[in-house]
Amino acid sequence: MMQTFRGYRRPNGQVGIRNHILILVIDECAEGIAQAIRQTVSECVIVTNHYTCMYGGNEELVNVMIGAALNPNVAGVLVLNMGCGSIDPSILTTPVEQAGKPARSLPVIKSNGTRQTIRQGIALARELVALAKEVPVEPVSISELLVGVKCGGSDTSSGIASNPAVGKAVDTLVDMGASCVAGELIELIGCEDILRRRAVSDTVADKIERLIFEEERRWHVPGTDVETMSIGNSVGGLTTLEEKALGALHKTGTRPIQDVLQITPTGIEKPGAPGMYLSETTHLCGAAGMHFAALGAQVILWTTGGAGFNNPIVPVIRVSGNASLITEDIDVDVSGIMSATQSVEQAATEVLSCLNQVIQGEQTAIEEVGFAFCSLYQKDQRLETLIHSQPV
Repeated sequence: MMQTFRGYRRPNGQVGIRNHILILVIDECAEGIAQAIRQTVSECVIVTNHYTCMYGGNEELVNVMIGAALNPNVAGVLVLNMGCGSIDPSILTTPVEQAGKPARSLPVIKSNGTRQTIRQGIALARELVALAKEVPVEPVSISELLVGVKCGGSDTSSGIASNPAVGKAVDTLVDMGASCVAGELIELIGCEDILRRRAVSDTVADKIERLIFEEERRWHVPGTDVETMSIGNSVGGLTTLEEKALGALHKTGTRPIQDVLQITPTGIEKPGAPGMYLSETTHLCGAAGMHFAALGAQVILWTTGGAGFNNPIVPVIRVSGNASLITEDIDVDVSGIMSATQSVEQAATEVLSCLNQVIQGEQTAIEEVGFAFCSLYQKDQRLETLIHSQPV
């Protein structure tokens, strides 16, 4: 069983399993410039804010961008902006520099236009890549690993095969001293009593119930027909959100829940000690990858029927139990559970084996291709005011 992994130690003590240079685009107007830089400096990954260049009311969004830049898989950051918006680049570069990572800022207007910015950006990106290559690789204790846990493209096989297999692997990881964090509270509706019994305290139990209820209120608007379970889930054999939730619950394992990590305009909560956590990571797939990155996860275990997404900051390990949908995209095939040729324990061992390979430096099945757009998501602050102004 793995006790250490191959890590890049950051100046603030965090450890990454990858050594990326992040181009962080504050506003969408500079997206094309970032893509042009990456065409020449392929070692870079890009996150672009397509929401708005306004700061007030979008602090949660900015916190997610900062969290992504602080993810331990990121070695250095180049911040791009047009230069006419309200989000000052120093809001992002300052915490990165305080963490000891190199950060560079490049406003297009002050850099004399697009072509000149691209040339300067290529030079800065190459400088950051050179600095990243100086970071040594060292063996790191499993206690410094944070694993995100998410489901998507769920079908009948998910709750029977991939979710239980990952849940068993999560229990093993927690027992070994690692940390795991699951999100998508909307898909735990109906599981509150079970989760309360797993909470380490009444305070955490109350927080679990409150945050699930708040998420339900965000997505179930009275008087409207709001879709909270995808058509793909229904085609895959799931009939209700509650049925889906009881299957999704399995991926969280059975160990005590230490806390529910919130993602808010005032900041992003991080694990205080090793163990199992829930979080406000959204159920929206691409955006969930960014939330896990902002929480500090180095890798994601993704349970599915046959779908999936890819995040360029945090590697995604895809686990499927649907034999008819197994493709080269799937990292771990646990369909033997469905055919009764494989136990959940055996499947969990395969999940852990694949995880071990990825945290030792091997790539996932499609790590370098098929990137999902790094979607940035935040809760609507006007709706939040309504939710919190009414009795819970």
